[in-house]
Amino acid sequence: MPSMPGEGRPLLAVLRGERLDPPPIWMMRQAGRYLPEYRALRAEKGGFLELVHDSAAAAEVTLQPLGRFAFDGAILFSDILVIPHALGQELSFGPGEGPRLSPPLTGVGIESLVPRPERLDPIIETVRRVAGALPPQVTFLGFAGSPWTIATYMVTGHGSRDHADARRLAYRDPAGFQQLIDRIVEATVAYLSSQIEAGVHAVQLFDSWAGSLAPAQFEKWVIAPTAEIVARLKALHPDTPIIGFPKGAGAKLAAYARETSVDALGLDETIDPIWAHATLPEGLPVQGNLDPLVLNAGGAALDEAVRHVMHALAGRPHIFNLGHGILPDTPIAHVERMLELVRGGAR
Repeated sequence: MPSMPGEGRPLLAVLRGERLDPPPIWMMRQAGRYLPEYRALRAEKGGFLELVHDSAAAAEVTLQPLGRFAFDGAILFSDILVIPHALGQELSFGPGEGPRLSPPLTGVGIESLVPRPERLDPIIETVRRVAGALPPQVTFLGFAGSPWTIATYMVTGHGSRDHADARRLAYRDPAGFQQLIDRIVEATVAYLSSQIEAGVHAVQLFDSWAGSLAPAQFEKWVIAPTAEIVARLKALHPDTPIIGFPKGAGAKLAAYARETSVDALGLDETIDPIWAHATLPEGLPVQGNLDPLVLNAGGAALDEAVRHVMHALAGRPHIFNLGHGILPDTPIAHVERMLELVRGGAR
């Protein structure tokens, strides 16, 4: 019987509170456009959304980085906007533009949408396929977008720089906005529970736009719904770790860590890891937080940055990762160098 609490999976052991040297490693967006094998498969299937809904292809994409780099974690290949798609909005990804949701909720209410939960079925089938093919030492990570970030897209119908439409709606009609958040929470709990039942070992909540909120709004629209999701998932799946990633939260990370009860905290690249280690709850596992741009740049700057993160977080359970997703034009040689440094202890 393996002695570690992660059932022979180093990344899972760290999520459960063990400190390992060297730390396990995976990358956000590790299955993606920087890989030629991914670009070839995407071209064959016709586009991003077609890949997401083709379970066999999505499983292949999820596994591709493991064959090349032997990461300690595999992240489900999907998108955070499958939840609004399942709640009744139409989802599209046009050439050269970001995602589009219609109708935007600036023009209609959430009650006008007809839920389509069956739209998530292909993604759960992807989970089953990956779970059946995963190397035994690899931790399988599922994910969903957090309610605030999902709401920003649903309200506007696309990404935005300052999320003003959603922020304005939350101020003008907090009861109506709460109804939207509640609907997203409900769908997210069911979705992540289905992922866990199908075979993921841990899940991550991506709150990509948490940094756009003032402190009181952050408490209401980031911390409170995240805490509800965590509590409800823990009631259903008490042994499944949950990683919270509120990008841009800054000093509000400490409150997020205390009040949401996440099992681990993702740090974006703007967070000083020395500050994080000194400020966050003792023993809380953290993940991150190499700047994706320094990985893209490579060279001496990459070596120095990897060593800084490793040394700053050596005193607590740590999963090495980026502070956000890998950039599409990142050279594969730079990823290989990062892995060499991390697995060598960055000495």
